[in-house]
Amino acid sequence: MRMLDLLLKKRSGLEMSYDELVFIAMGAADGSIPDYQLSAWLMAAFLNGLTPAETAGLTKAMALSGKKLDLSSIKGMKVDKHSTGGVGDGISIALAPVAAACGVVVPMMSGRGLGHTGGTLDKLEAMKGFKVRLEPEYVVKQLKATGLSMFGQTERLAPSDKKLYALRDASCTVEALPLIVASILSKKYAEDITGLVMDVKYGSGAFLKDFKKSRELAVALMKTAKLLDIRCVAVMTAMNEPLGLAVGNGIETAQCIRILAGEKGPADFMRVLEVLAGWMIHLGGKARSAAEGEDKARAAIADGSALEKYRLMVKWQGADVRVVDDPDRHMPKAKLSKRILAKKAGFLTAMEARTVGFASVALGGGRAKAEDAVDFGAGFILARKPGDRVAPGDLIATAYASGPAKLADGVKMFESSLAYGSKAPRKEPLIREIIK
Repeated sequence: MRMLDLLLKKRSGLEMSYDELVFIAMGAADGSIPDYQLSAWLMAAFLNGLTPAETAGLTKAMALSGKKLDLSSIKGMKVDKHSTGGVGDGISIALAPVAAACGVVVPMMSGRGLGHTGGTLDKLEAMKGFKVRLEPEYVVKQLKATGLSMFGQTERLAPSDKKLYALRDASCTVEALPLIVASILSKKYAEDITGLVMDVKYGSGAFLKDFKKSRELAVALMKTAKLLDIRCVAVMTAMNEPLGLAVGNGIETAQCIRILAGEKGPADFMRVLEVLAGWMIHLGGKARSAAEGEDKARAAIADGSALEKYRLMVKWQGADVRVVDDPDRHMPKAKLSKRILAKKAGFLTAMEARTVGFASVALGGGRAKAEDAVDFGAGFILARKPGDRVAPGDLIATAYASGPAKLADGVKMFESSLAYGSKAPRKEPLIREIIK
């Protein structure tokens, strides 16, 4: 098999066989196919598209380009969750232990933040000592003992994705829907999961702002997951303003710990958490419906079992369990802070999510480039959200940073995200559609 022939085939718009896609994925993983030929193939796929069968085939081939997790020795359904990313979206930190407390086996492989969106691994590593780089054998051992493990992609899991992802960025093919789907699901297929709940966001702070395009991605993800025998559901959630009242790695993790401890969480955050948990518990075979799953999720928080699952995970993955009992004391918080006050009377009509996300990056809480370091204690604690009535001088948010220049930049950017009006804004539905 020659890559030149496969390039010509895809350039001509012909459908590729699974074996041909395996050849490409393996060549990307082991370096036997040069970058210029892989880039040319990506452009041909971008221009001519991939059929559903090709997309599923590429996804599987990418997953099998390295060492796949083998969870066959663990009884029960294994369910993960994927979010397309947003601002204040620390849902996974609370969601995984809630689902595990209800009896679902939760192997949750997550990524790091880049640009204006946060990453679950960064939020977990805000707990000093927490290990996210786990060997597959350890993940299996932890899942058998606790039913829960949250970890990062290793070099051996879907290695072709790392190469193709970098080349998509360099060859202007990032937006190709089948390639997005293959990138997301190859890592999930490599986990050996049986179920997947997808939180597909739309709005200013989402990867895809337009609802129609986000929905197209959700449908494509669903079709491909089903072809790979993964039970799935896609929840379409709005991301025009930050979710919850915390933006920043340590700040978001502390919010989740307090919720698991029984503290009343922000209404929008709790709604998304309960809906996603309901579906995870249902797909995991522990509830007859998603609604029953939501009831079980609330009960797991109320009786303390979700917090105990979280405590077990923290212990197994190397962090100090005291963080579970007193997150405000044991989570990092940057040493400098500034109160951001309302400048007008009336209603807060906007807090534009993308701008708030980049404001958090300016504070030091995110990455502009993959190699950038993250200040785990930087970010915002929100006191008001769009729709709240305010008077001049009312507290909108508190910003945290480790340096005066970063603090000034972040505050200035955050203030530019705000808008005021004489009438309360019309709120769009937080959850617009659930695609089954």
